[in-house]
Amino acid sequence: MRVVVVWAVSTLTLLALAGILPDFQLQSDDGDSVTRTAVTAAWGAGAFGLLGALVWPLAVRALLLVPALVLGLLAFFLNGSLLLLALWLIPDGRGEAEPENAVVVAAVMSAVASATSTALAVRDDNAYRGRLYRLAGRSRSGPPAVGAGSPPGTVFLQLDGVGHRVLRDAVADGVMPTVAAWLGSTHRLTPWRTDWSSQTGASQLAILHGSNHDVPAFRWYEKDTGRLMVSNRPASAVELQRRAIERTGDGGLLTLDGASRGNLFSGGADQLALVLSVSARRGHRNRSRAGYVVYFRDPANAVRTAISFVAEVCREIGQSTRSRIRGETPRVGRGGLYPFIRAFATVVERDVVVAAVMGDMLAGRTAVYADLVAYDEVAHHSGPRSRDALKVLERLDRSLALIAKVADHAPRPYRIVLLSDHGQSPGETFESAYGLTLRDLVRAGCGLPVPRRAHHTPSGAEARGALRSAVHLPVEEGREERPARTSDPIVLASGNLGLISFPDVPHRMSREEIERRHPALLRTLAEHPGIGFLLVRSERHGSVVLGPAGAEVPADDLTDDGPLAVFGPGAADAVRRTDSFPHAADIMVNSSYAPRTGTVHAFEEQIGSHGGLGGEQSEAFLMSPRTLSPPTEDGTPLVGAEEVHQVLRRWLRESQGPQVPVQESPPPPQAEEVFPVADGVAPDKRG
Repeated sequence: MRVVVVWAVSTLTLLALAGILPDFQLQSDDGDSVTRTAVTAAWGAGAFGLLGALVWPLAVRALLLVPALVLGLLAFFLNGSLLLLALWLIPDGRGEAEPENAVVVAAVMSAVASATSTALAVRDDNAYRGRLYRLAGRSRSGPPAVGAGSPPGTVFLQLDGVGHRVLRDAVADGVMPTVAAWLGSTHRLTPWRTDWSSQTGASQLAILHGSNHDVPAFRWYEKDTGRLMVSNRPASAVELQRRAIERTGDGGLLTLDGASRGNLFSGGADQLALVLSVSARRGHRNRSRAGYVVYFRDPANAVRTAISFVAEVCREIGQSTRSRIRGETPRVGRGGLYPFIRAFATVVERDVVVAAVMGDMLAGRTAVYADLVAYDEVAHHSGPRSRDALKVLERLDRSLALIAKVADHAPRPYRIVLLSDHGQSPGETFESAYGLTLRDLVRAGCGLPVPRRAHHTPSGAEARGALRSAVHLPVEEGREERPARTSDPIVLASGNLGLISFPDVPHRMSREEIERRHPALLRTLAEHPGIGFLLVRSERHGSVVLGPAGAEVPADDLTDDGPLAVFGPGAADAVRRTDSFPHAADIMVNSSYAPRTGTVHAFEEQIGSHGGLGGEQSEAFLMSPRTLSPPTEDGTPLVGAEEVHQVLRRWLRESQGPQVPVQESPPPPQAEEVFPVADGVAPDKRG
């Protein structure tokens, strides 16, 4: 009966569109009776429905190697082509449409049919459950080996870049009603403090693999290999994951019956989709982009996401134009490819990752970890508490509600844990505030010529690496992966954390060596009003922290007072830990921080930044069900992503779920190829 009703509604939709669109007809040139026209419409609707069910999945699978965004845009063309084919199958040639009208008609038909099917299925819980299972297409053979009495599974959802205070205020202001309801009944909220490198590469590596040792920043130069490491480069992600596994001796948090979705790292999961460390592979083993194809092979999903993508691009252009007209400050450039990068993060990646998580729950997997990067990308360019960023939080909240709803139909109970990898601190960029970049300041302090044209540091937003991987483009960071070993300094930025290295010197240079080569450099940096402190190695005192007004404190004697007092508790320990890393830069630079306004100065083109010390960027959150043990005992602070990893491991063991084993290497990962594409469980697209 549901099939008949959907067919009938599709027929009426086709008739209505034939009456509205001038170049779309369902009659012969001489005209037909109402009955004959209705039969023609029913024939066309039925043919289109069958083609969508049979031909579309095959066509999308054949386009596995097509870039994800191109595949999304091809949704209109493919759907329109299927409609033209369906009209051609109508007897006596009564169906006819211009190609541009065929695209419109096909999009409307897919949306109406999907909405009708979903509405009918939702009325019957058993039918709804069965429909979700069929569309989940579980890769497990036979029924799942879990049931209502099985130990609960755990879904870890990372809201990238959402700080503890931002989440708390969003809940209080009614921006995130789903999260507010959880906090009011089933969940607790716990802050945790990040490492000095407050960014996804360091935090997520430790959360999933237990160690972020020797990850000093988002990007850094390694003198022993001559390589430039960048966290959102696939090759770098592979190497970082390998080093973490070698250091800890286990495969990761998700080693047994786990799934990793939209992350930089796999966590040892055997089910992977949109994982950056896998996308570096070439050939038949690289299946990380299969997640896009699985999602887009449903024509309704493809059309809906493509429409939302275009709408988001237009929304960003409108918002940035309004910001310029109003003269809002601080402000950074939001032109070029940024509207498309934002749309990818807030629409495409969100939709695909959320659908994958729902499929994992319906398949009964024990542990799932997924990263939603939408807020982080928008907050970088619009500000952490801007209206643009809060709108993204609203849409993410609706996705959380959707995931919770699907949990009711899963074969086992699920606990949902929310967490973030870092926060963001607002502030005018270093270049905007002082008229020169950190690179320019370093070259001036070295007595080197400063180019007239400013050298903009590329953004470190996580979504950019995922986008470039999705569209099969090489990752470019404005310089070679192996820079030439010249005497000129290499200056890198990770939010408001800067790293200065001299590639022609094979070891970490000391303060004395730097002053002999460039006598004015350290003084120029330490006394600059936009810089909070420097970390540099000394031959006489070990490493030292240099600050304004001649402040100088050995790293071993650091406390949370003195030059680091303004950065809050834990800053001294965080600096000492980074100082112990083999690949710490010759000079580590942290921007100044104004506690009254909570602002920092990013060395990148970002007005919401993270990567160093100062403000809310170091204040992440962990939100867990009260059925789990408290994250820490006696309310002691939770410090560092490695401690978060230990908490998550404990929670998995409490439910008698996967015992994360100690092993030299994880099992070979496989890409997940199936997850639900049902309209009734598709992410909300209204925003």
